[in-house]
Amino acid sequence: MNAVNEESIILAHTRIQPHIHRTPLFTSRFLNEYLESELYFKCENFQMTGSFKVRGATNSILKLDEKILEKGVATHSSGNHAQAIAYAAKMAKVAATVVMPKNSVAIKKAAVRDYGAKIIECEPTQESRELTLQKFIEQSGAVFIHPFNDYSVIEGQATCAKEIFEELHELDYVISPVGGGGLLSGTLLSAKYFSNDTKVIAAEPQGADDAYRSWKSGNIQKNAFTKTIADGLLTSLGDKTFSIIREYVHEIITVSDEEIIKAMKMVWERMKIIIEPSSACTLAAVIKQNPAFKGKKIALILTGGNVDITNLPF
Repeated sequence: MNAVNEESIILAHTRIQPHIHRTPLFTSRFLNEYLESELYFKCENFQMTGSFKVRGATNSILKLDEKILEKGVATHSSGNHAQAIAYAAKMAKVAATVVMPKNSVAIKKAAVRDYGAKIIECEPTQESRELTLQKFIEQSGAVFIHPFNDYSVIEGQATCAKEIFEELHELDYVISPVGGGGLLSGTLLSAKYFSNDTKVIAAEPQGADDAYRSWKSGNIQKNAFTKTIADGLLTSLGDKTFSIIREYVHEIITVSDEEIIKAMKMVWERMKIIIEPSSACTLAAVIKQNPAFKGKKIALILTGGNVDITNLPF
């Protein structure tokens, strides 16, 4: 039994609403006709800090006791969770420190600093992230807020799909990208409690397909090597997220970088909105397996818009 339930998701939504945007659902007549489906795009690229991550970060910080927060909060992240923690900490008047890989996207590093957080750079490996953060926490006493493997984070991310289900009824599918699994886990639980007939599908880059391999094998698989343009989806699943995903996910579809770029370009050109590569995985999955989605009503989560516009893949 997981620690996230219907009541905790509702409470999380109430808790964070003053500090986040209720993001819009967009449609595209061109894409609906092209794919012969009824598509609704949940635009978390318009969210505070430019991604859904602010939901979980804000919920986590607001749930903590003021005494615990006196020594600040800390996390590791390649970008979107980093910005979310920096924003939420600033809003709560709490010091924040973020361990970021040296090769993190420059625009994401700049945003973290703009929100007032301190950055400690590390090597671009999961091990380096975790060791660097552990050392800082031991020295500072700061509270670690995990990017995804945390029930308070999952509760916050679940509010994204909760908003979808409040506006759209009789949905056949919701499609969420998956990296560490916080958003996917939250989406799965929101579907369970608020729209039980809706199936949840995950979209994952082929170059970081640990969730797909974990789902197939029944055990958590790590990525020994990752290579994908979807820089927000490089992390492997945690035990909390995997237990939820294993129980509830309908399917995990993997997509190539070429398929991601094609979908990203279509959204930019046809919908006139900026999304990052990780967001495009959901549309890429529908395009890739289009026959299975024809005639279906589908919500796709566009997770964020924090892209380096000086270094586009098209």
